[in-house]
Amino acid sequence: MKFGYVRVSTIEQNTARQEVLMQELGVNKVFIDKTSGKTIDRSELKKLIDYVREGDTVIVESISRFARNTRELLYMVNVLKEKKVEFVSKKENIDTSTPAGKFMLTVFGAIAELERDYLLQRQAEGIEIAKQNGKYKGRKKIAIDKEKFEIIYNTWKSGEITAVKAMARLNLSKKTFYRRVKEYEGLNFA
Repeated sequence: MKFGYVRVSTIEQNTARQEVLMQELGVNKVFIDKTSGKTIDRSELKKLIDYVREGDTVIVESISRFARNTRELLYMVNVLKEKKVEFVSKKENIDTSTPAGKFMLTVFGAIAELERDYLLQRQAEGIEIAKQNGKYKGRKKIAIDKEKFEIIYNTWKSGEITAVKAMARLNLSKKTFYRRVKEYEGLNFA
């Protein structure tokens, strides 16, 4: 059977173009993630990997939708290979059922990683120039109600709730929560 994997980076982005391609290719079932490709810890990707069986084929629109770097790409394709599942990337015309497809997979994976590295480098250079010109201030702080934070902070510090519960009540990530605690304890709280 043919299974498609579709990914866009954010919830707001549209998957229609990739889904139409999957229909055209006669894919039996499509797994769709609306999340960054920074990690392979994606719910629908995991479901896909668990779902496929020997003889199946996984089809993606392009390598960049499946993996962000060569190591990740080769790892994921190897996971499929161990399950005796083929991998096809339509944009790059890669089919791992052929020797040429396996070779091209490695080449295109390296190119995709290089492009991503160049993009990040250009982004960092642009941010540095903007900082020098006083136009870049970084991300804005997440707004937190000071009174609510103080109440939850005191409840947490007294041992009545765990840090995890405090984070949940404030709707903060672990990193942001502890940064705000440090600011609060240093009386630098804004």
